[in-house]
Amino acid sequence: MGDKNKNKGLDEQNQQMKEEKNQGEGQTSQETSNKNNTTDATIQELAVKIEQIEKERDNLKDKYLRKAAEFENYKRRTEQEFAALSKYATEQLIIDILPVIDDFERSLHVSKNRREFGPFYKGIELIYQKFMQLLESKGVKPIEVEGKPFNVDLHDALMQVPKDNIEPNTIIEEVERGYLYDDKVIRHAKVVVAKEPETDETAHDGTSGEEVNKKENK
Repeated sequence: MGDKNKNKGLDEQNQQMKEEKNQGEGQTSQETSNKNNTTDATIQELAVKIEQIEKERDNLKDKYLRKAAEFENYKRRTEQEFAALSKYATEQLIIDILPVIDDFERSLHVSKNRREFGPFYKGIELIYQKFMQLLESKGVKPIEVEGKPFNVDLHDALMQVPKDNIEPNTIIEEVERGYLYDDKVIRHAKVVVAKEPETDETAHDGTSGEEVNKKENK
């Protein structure tokens, strides 16, 4: 009888231990499940934050690239405007100097064949040559005219003169020199141009050669 009670007590104790073990395993499984759920939520939250940060990064990068492009455009535009302004100022200065060059050339022309102006002529010629060399180094050069065909883009015709043995519209005299600055005309050359001589028929009806040209142009 005592052995039966003893065995029964052991069975109850074993059963209790099993129940406690099962209960402990259940709690551990629940805790593990809770931990896994917490980890998944944390990972998801971090993924959302990473996505937001990446979007902010892309937006900032786009803004930076736009600002950099705007600055480059502004810099390029400013440099172009400054270059144009500088060139215009230089061009205007050269245009203002051209009458001084004309005076030099007139002085040289007047004193060239007069002996009493010999030393004066040489001094003026030396200054003139240095002056022209300086202008040439800056891109200024005179327009070639004499013997050249008349070109409305380069020349201004002051008058037409009938000439034999010369092709019509050929320049025969330069009245005022023209100049180019970096291949741009800053002053047209004023010239005299050859035209066909008057015929007997033209002379008979009293029509001048210039009027004939006007009629032909019409």
